[in-house]
Amino acid sequence: MAITREEVRHVASLAKLEFSEEKLDMFAAQMDDIINMVQQLAEVDTTDVPVTTHVTDAFNVMREDQAVKGTDRDLLMENVPESQDGFIKVPAIIDESEEG
Repeated sequence: MAITREEVRHVASLAKLEFSEEKLDMFAAQMDDIINMVQQLAEVDTTDVPVTTHVTDAFNVMREDQAVKGTDRDLLMENVPESQDGFIKVPAIIDESEEG
C-alpha cells in the first residue's frame, strides 16, 4: 500500500500543519514503511499464543488498605496560633471590598 504525498498533505492539513515538498516526500515514504511493517505483523500466526496482559510477572506490592485512627483534633490544634470553631484561622487572602 503506497501512501501518496496528497494523503500526507491531507492529514497534515487536518492537523493544521504545513510541510515543504521535500518533507512531504520523506513523510510519505516513512508512513509507507510503517504501514508495511504493520501488515507484516498482521501476517504472523498467533493462534496458539496465549493472551499477554503483562510482560512481567510483577504483582501489586502495596500494603493492605486499613483504616487507622488519626491524631486527635484537639492535640493538633494546640500547635495552631489562632483557631475559630475548630478550624485554623488564617489571614484573608482575597479582599472582598468594593474598592479592592
